[in-house]
Amino acid sequence: MENTQSYSKIRQRTFDLIITAMLVALVFVSTVFLNIKLPITANGGLVHLGTAMLFIASILFGPKKGALAGAIGMGLFDLVGGWMIWAPITIAARGLQGLIVGQIAWAKGRNGNSMALNVIGMVVSIPFMIAVYYIGEGILYGNWIAPLASIPGDLVQNILGIIIAIPVCLVLRKVPYFKQ
Repeated sequence: MENTQSYSKIRQRTFDLIITAMLVALVFVSTVFLNIKLPITANGGLVHLGTAMLFIASILFGPKKGALAGAIGMGLFDLVGGWMIWAPITIAARGLQGLIVGQIAWAKGRNGNSMALNVIGMVVSIPFMIAVYYIGEGILYGNWIAPLASIPGDLVQNILGIIIAIPVCLVLRKVPYFKQ
């Protein structure tokens, strides 16, 4: 009996690792291949679909997987996409964002099943993500005015993420795996 329980735990951990790795890959690919550089700021300003994938991962799989998917997926993008100096900031901002969305979406045992909590989680996470990037950019450039130019792009990216995540989550919630 003990071997069966031990095997079951190992199997579950392996499955969790595979799901997390797939979510990281989805965030990374969505960030790499589906992005537009905005002309409104000299310091970057990138709109991509990685934010939508971060929201979807956090809502469907919870705070831990959402945080890891966002932090690692977008952090890897920064490392390989020529934005290396931004990687630590991205890891912090997107990990925190995924954690917040997942914590709220999974609050009170809802496991991402409440559309109201899902939307609240996404909206509440935005100021935290913007604040981390603002502070990081302020430190990087030694200027607390310049980071203000990045906020409109951050807002567009997050609004686009919400607009995409809501219907995708509604559709995926109908898949038997997510009805559990």
